[in-house]
Amino acid sequence: MDVHLYLSMMPEALIASMLTPKEFGVYYAVGSSKKARGQAVFCEIAPDFRHPYFDIEEGIRRCVPHEDGSPKASIYISVYRVLEHVSLDTIQKLYLATQDGRVLGLEACDTCPQDTDSLHLYQEIAPVHPLVVSSLGPVGFHDLIVKNPTTLLSLPAICFVELRLDELANDPERGAVGDLPYSNIGHLRQCLVDLRTKLVHTKMVNRVQPASFPYRTIKSGLFVGNREELVYFPMPAQETLRAEHYRWWRSANM
Repeated sequence: MDVHLYLSMMPEALIASMLTPKEFGVYYAVGSSKKARGQAVFCEIAPDFRHPYFDIEEGIRRCVPHEDGSPKASIYISVYRVLEHVSLDTIQKLYLATQDGRVLGLEACDTCPQDTDSLHLYQEIAPVHPLVVSSLGPVGFHDLIVKNPTTLLSLPAICFVELRLDELANDPERGAVGDLPYSNIGHLRQCLVDLRTKLVHTKMVNRVQPASFPYRTIKSGLFVGNREELVYFPMPAQETLRAEHYRWWRSANM
């Protein structure tokens, strides 16, 4: 059996597994007697990736079938400062698994989305996961947090998702909330208003926000970046998800 390398974002970890991406997504999201059920966001890494920070060879050596011949589901190689030590050009695909194990694979795109709205909402996923509003588009946000920070707070690498604001993106005071599921909308509105009245580009909405988020709130896609590059994984349009990935879409909206 082949051994796969997976970069988990929730929580951050490098894992060796004999499961295919879809099988791993089911295992990682649905859980077992040792693991709680929940969403999973992970990337498959090129099997030949090596870095002196990780003892990948030992992890692969330990990833052997069980006595009954069933595949080994996971061998944790590292759970600390993982993302910053993974070369982004080794990421083959990013996967979103729903809490009942439906898995959707996203391909990387060469160009990032255009910044058309005046305000943005970002859920940082790894290595930290606050909920943040910003006047910057995804490229500018990555640049501020990772490449050219203007404060003492910076990250060597980041995985984040841009979430929908709908009418709030251009009219935070009077824009309709619609079906946005965010808690404490009043506080979110005020944070967005503050961005327009203060000389800051970002404002934290919740510093202890869980890393998980409703997949239906994804606006453009997910982003993984370090000081060298930013990789964009666009989310398919809702019409495409309904037509081509209906079971995943239905599960994501439960």
